[in-house]
Amino acid sequence: MPSRRVVVTGIGAVSPNGIGREAFWCSTWQGRSGVRRIQSFDPSDFSVQIAGEIPEFDPLQYLSEKDVSNVSRVVPLAIAATREAIEDAGLDPAQMSLQEKRQIGVLLGSGGGGQEFVERQFSLYFSGHARQCSVYTIPSATIGTLASEVSMYFGFRGFSHVISTGCTSSTDALGYAAQNIRCGMARTVICGGGDAPISPLIMRAFGVMRILTPSWNHAPERGSRPFSADRDGFVLGEGAWMFVLEEYEQARARGAHIYGEISGYASNCEAFHRVRLGEDGEEPARAMTEAMEQAGIGPMQVDYVNLHGTSTVLNDRIETRALKLTLGRRAYQVPASALKSMIGHPQGACGAAGVAATLLAMRDRRLPPTLNLDVADPECDLDYIPHRFREGTIEHAICNCIAFGSKNSALVVSRVAD
Repeated sequence: MPSRRVVVTGIGAVSPNGIGREAFWCSTWQGRSGVRRIQSFDPSDFSVQIAGEIPEFDPLQYLSEKDVSNVSRVVPLAIAATREAIEDAGLDPAQMSLQEKRQIGVLLGSGGGGQEFVERQFSLYFSGHARQCSVYTIPSATIGTLASEVSMYFGFRGFSHVISTGCTSSTDALGYAAQNIRCGMARTVICGGGDAPISPLIMRAFGVMRILTPSWNHAPERGSRPFSADRDGFVLGEGAWMFVLEEYEQARARGAHIYGEISGYASNCEAFHRVRLGEDGEEPARAMTEAMEQAGIGPMQVDYVNLHGTSTVLNDRIETRALKLTLGRRAYQVPASALKSMIGHPQGACGAAGVAATLLAMRDRRLPPTLNLDVADPECDLDYIPHRFREGTIEHAICNCIAFGSKNSALVVSRVAD
């Protein structure tokens, strides 16, 4: 059976720097940060008081008050982004037959799923309010239920799965969704990522690891500083970025707008450490190289790289090294940028966020910047598009991700000729 092409026909976004696809993209190419002081709880006695939060998002626009109390915050985030994506793709579940709904799968990536919901339930239990705990504590705490919530909301009856591989979760979800379409197991997949990790205990736990920046509580928008010499940790974020993936001929037949093609994907495990990367950068480079090979391109065809760029000292240095191994001397000529400088690190959703920004950059021929890169680390010496966007045409781009547990995943997205 010949391999099928996989294209993106819808994008939805709920991001710290903008709710809705175009609001997110406008803030991104213009270099507007969504990092701010935490508002969902009082962070005054925390060493880190900032995050990429979305306080203006209203879950009651998507779920009843009762339902909101029975699910994690990530559920309405994912539903909101999915609704926008399917509307953008010209799909209307209300007009679909049962057979059509059976052909649509849902595949989400999430690192933490309902962790903040679980924290809420334990807080109620240990504060003497056990009777207020949700009757759905177990199913809503089960990470796989996130995809089911999206399936149930829209009535989609194809497979309904969650990929949870840490920070590479949504990159892997997109890769697996594309594989399903390529081999003929599916023709339409609702796919992307969502995470909502901003809660007191989760913030404390990251604080214990000393990987969040404690230095910018006075200036939140300056806190996320990928590749900067004075970076000292990442900023936690939340959000959801969702897509409609379709088989190319199907999308063409129904006249859908095509943002781009998922042309390559690869993933590996360095098997090195729970949280650290190996200094050589060989395995992240191998993931990017194998994704390029699947896409049928070489270093000279890469026009842009959307970097993982967490703003930690180790990650940024090694990712830079990995890109040099992947592209050789070409690495110094290819513009690259770190979206996390504007939205913080939304954990398992970060790969989907990067793909959304890359596809919109491809559409508008504007390469988004890396904020707060005032003085680059001498070991981070590539073209990170500092401060301001740049005009540029993208035919092929790499979207790179790295995760706890030594995981590395990369996608190649490509322009589809009009």
